[in-house]
Amino acid sequence: MNIINKYISQLLPIVLWLSATTVFAVSSDTLSIFFAGDLMQHDAQINAAKMADGRYDYSRCFMYVRPYIRSADIAVGNLEVTLGGPPYRGYPAFSAPDEYLFAIRDAGFDVLMTANNHCLDRGKPGLERTIDMLDSLKIKRAGTYKNVDDRIHNYPLLVEEKGFKVAFLNATYGTNGINVTKPNIVNFIDRQQLKQDIMKARLMKPDIIIAVMHWGQEYKTTPCSEEIELAEWLISMGVDHVIGSHPHVVQPVAIIGDSVCPQKHLVVFSLGNYISNMSARNTDGGLSVKLYFKRINGITRLLSCEKSLVWTSRPILNNKSDFILYPADIDAKCLNNNEKQKMNRYIQDTNRILKNGDSIFVIDKDEKK
Repeated sequence: MNIINKYISQLLPIVLWLSATTVFAVSSDTLSIFFAGDLMQHDAQINAAKMADGRYDYSRCFMYVRPYIRSADIAVGNLEVTLGGPPYRGYPAFSAPDEYLFAIRDAGFDVLMTANNHCLDRGKPGLERTIDMLDSLKIKRAGTYKNVDDRIHNYPLLVEEKGFKVAFLNATYGTNGINVTKPNIVNFIDRQQLKQDIMKARLMKPDIIIAVMHWGQEYKTTPCSEEIELAEWLISMGVDHVIGSHPHVVQPVAIIGDSVCPQKHLVVFSLGNYISNMSARNTDGGLSVKLYFKRINGITRLLSCEKSLVWTSRPILNNKSDFILYPADIDAKCLNNNEKQKMNRYIQDTNRILKNGDSIFVIDKDEKK
């Protein structure tokens, strides 16, 4: 198995591409998992959400994508801010208002990944307060921990839904040079530790193991050789599928065959931003994917992956007070001409990166019914 040779050049022969109208029956033996990219909060977003009474309102940010998120059995996002309390700030040391997390939960997210280069932006107090907020809202988490006991009892993250058991792994390349304060723990991309974590995950006897990696080079639309090689290694160690974040732009999706079993492995090198104030080309939107799994003769198989693009409209474009996240298939009547132009450019650019304009591809074509 060699991802370097297969990750793009051999993609089409492996995958059967279908139109966006393809419908898959949802049954008790089928599980869907939704993945979104970076959930960010820059200064402009914080200022736009602030109300006259000092509270923050994010209710409109996710209103058009909420149905997509909630339609999945499990919805996962990358929380690339801390909830470190006031003063609230964006880049370079993020601390978002608590209301932002409420909005994320209300949008339908069940699981948030916290191991990223900004998880220590507010040091030990910020890391621990973020964990407390997630736990208080009953949002499942992976990536950062208060202490060894917290990590032992909560990692790998095992999520059980509809009779399926899914083990999530999460690790980051670094924390912007900020050292972890003991007894806090941040999961770093360390192969020896990852190997131990994968072994522990396998002992949980999950149906699926998914690694969410914060890796790669910012603003680069192709994965670097280190990402490709690490993805190959993770799969060889027993990870079923790999989801990437950090570059803030979308990178290609690969379907990898397995020489040992008939399973196909999905690698999304980068989902890009989900919501942010970034406006440079390729950064003002992102990719979300929904994976469909089915238990067939006692074996859980990945049947298909549905991809969709999202784009963030900013107040400077929409003449409104909100940052609003739009799905690519939104009714054009919801957008002004400036927004239409910007969103269409993003969609065209990203589809070129993905090498395909369809929204659903089927992996197990013989079992799709």
